[in-house]
Amino acid sequence: MGTLEERIAKLEFHRSLLMEMVDETKKPFYYLVIKANLTKEEVDEVLALCEQLSKEYEKQKAEGLMVFTPLLVQFAGMLHPSLPLEQTVDALLEQQMFVPLMTELKKLMKTIS
Repeated sequence: MGTLEERIAKLEFHRSLLMEMVDETKKPFYYLVIKANLTKEEVDEVLALCEQLSKEYEKQKAEGLMVFTPLLVQFAGMLHPSLPLEQTVDALLEQQMFVPLMTELKKLMKTIS
């Protein structure tokens, strides 16, 4: 069966081959997650952050707020360091996750850059 190190090396090799086979356009966020080698817990944290900020966005929008820059700052500051901000927002949008929030964050990033 091989040593643990050999088995891990084999799994990592197979993972790299699978990444070459995956069509990243179908599930771009999950592709980023795998590419960044995130754990389930780290992904759960990102999704919880998105959920929390989505609720805050809806609340602020209902209150009539028009500027959501603090949400972008919070998202950027709390996003896992292995996930690039703009790519992550685009990937979540393409995968139809947290669409209202990600649409707003994308608009904000365009006005800032």
